[in-house]
Amino acid sequence: MLQRHRELGDNVDDSMNSSFRRSLLVLFLLMGTSSLVASHDSLLYDSTAYTKCKGKPERALYNGGILKDIEITSASNDSSPSFMLLNLTQGTKYSFSSWVKIDGVDSALIRASLTTENEELSCIGNVVARSGCWSFLKGGFTLSSSPSTSTLSFQGPGNRDISIAVASVSLQPFTDEQWSRNQQRIISKVRKRPITIHVSDGNGERLQGVDLRVEQISKEFPFGSAIAKSILGNIPYQKWFVERFNTVVFENELKWSTTEPEQGKINYTIADQMLKFVRESGVMVRGHNIFWENPNFVPAWVKNLTGSNLEKAVNARITSLMDRYKEEFVHWDVNNEMLHFDFFEQRLGPNASLDFFKVAHESDPLATLFMNEFNVVETCDDNNSSVDGYISRLRELKRGGVSMDGIGLQGHFSTPNLPLMRAVIDKLATLGLPIWLTEVDISDKFDMETQMLPDVPDGYRVSEPSGR
Repeated sequence: MLQRHRELGDNVDDSMNSSFRRSLLVLFLLMGTSSLVASHDSLLYDSTAYTKCKGKPERALYNGGILKDIEITSASNDSSPSFMLLNLTQGTKYSFSSWVKIDGVDSALIRASLTTENEELSCIGNVVARSGCWSFLKGGFTLSSSPSTSTLSFQGPGNRDISIAVASVSLQPFTDEQWSRNQQRIISKVRKRPITIHVSDGNGERLQGVDLRVEQISKEFPFGSAIAKSILGNIPYQKWFVERFNTVVFENELKWSTTEPEQGKINYTIADQMLKFVRESGVMVRGHNIFWENPNFVPAWVKNLTGSNLEKAVNARITSLMDRYKEEFVHWDVNNEMLHFDFFEQRLGPNASLDFFKVAHESDPLATLFMNEFNVVETCDDNNSSVDGYISRLRELKRGGVSMDGIGLQGHFSTPNLPLMRAVIDKLATLGLPIWLTEVDISDKFDMETQMLPDVPDGYRVSEPSGR
C-alpha cells in the first residue's frame, strides 16, 4: 500500500494494533539528495523544539525536508519503526526530527540510530516518550562516507515490550556552506548591534567628515578557560591568559578534596591567591564545585561518615565555602554530575541535592546556580544524561523551590556531532535559561584540525580544558 509522507501520523495512530506498530518498516527512496541540497542556498536552520508531551504531533520541520512527498511502503516484519535511506552524502550535516508515542509502558527512553554499509551511529537523537501523547525527538548526524543505503531506526530499552509509533518525520541536509551561513546569521542577530557615533568639538558642535578609528579593547561575550595553581607567579602565563580570556574557572583548587583533605583542616590559601590574580585582572570567575556526587572524588574521610555526622560535614562545607567567597563567584556548580552519580543522595536521602541548592542560594543570593553534567551535548548514547532527563531534573529542582538560573554542559568530546549538539541546545533553549559550555576538550587521538572544533554551535560560553 502506497501512502504520502503527510499521512504518516495517521498510519501509526492509536487505531493500529500493537503488533503492527512494532513491526512497521518504512522504505524511503531518496534519490539524488545532493541536488536537493544545492537548490536551497538560503535554507534557514529551524531551531524549533518541544519538551512537553502533546495530544497530537506538530507539523514536520522543513515540511519533512528530503522526506517531503516521498512515497512510502509499509511492510510487516519483526523490527521497530525503520526507514531505508538511499544516497546520503559524506560530510553533509543532517538535522533529524520526529514525534514519538509509545504503548506498553508509561514512559521510556527511545533512541534513533543509523546504520550504513560502513559505519554505525548508535544514537542520532533520543527522547523520553510517553504513552497516550506525542513527544518530540530532535537530533542529527554527519557521515564519514557516502553510503548507497542507510537504515534509520527507533529502539526502546531492550528488556521491555514497547510499541513505538512515529509521526511528522523530517530529515533536512545542510552543506557546510549553508551551516556556516546560518551560524553567521545567528551571530549577527544575537551578538552584534548597529551603533551610531556622534562627534562634537569642545563647544558641543557636531563635526562633519571626521575620520574615526574604533578599536575594541574588551569583549562582552564570555570566553574563558580553566586555570590551576601553576599560574601563580608565572607572569608570562598570566599575561598570555588575560590577553585571551575574560572568564575563568579554577580547575581543582575549590573542590572539597583540595580545600579539606583531612577533616577540620581547611585551607583556602591557594584559592585565595588565585582569586587575587583574577580580581586584579578584571576577569569573571565561576565557582566549581561545591559538591561532587562521584564517589571517586569525594574526600576519603567523608566516605567514612554516616547519618548525622555526614550531614554536619556537608553543612560545614557549604557554609565555610559560601561565607568565605560570598559575591566573589558569579556562578556555582552546586552538585557536580548528579545525573550520573548519587553518593550524597544515597546517604542523605533523595532531597540532598535540593537542600544543597537551597542553602547555596541562601548563602549567596546573587550567584547563578548550575547543574553541571557530561554527555548531555556530546552524545546521546548515555542513558543517564539524555537532554530530556536533564530538563526533567532541572524542573524537579525548580518545583522544590530552588532558584535555578543556568544550564551547565560539560563537553568532553570524541568526534563532535554538530547537528546533534545543535538539536540538544534547541531543546534546552525552550527553558529560557542561559546555556554555558562549562568544560570542553577533544580527544587527543584526533588530529589538530578535528580538535580545533571549528564549527561549535553558537551560544557556548566558558571552557575548561581539563578536569571536571
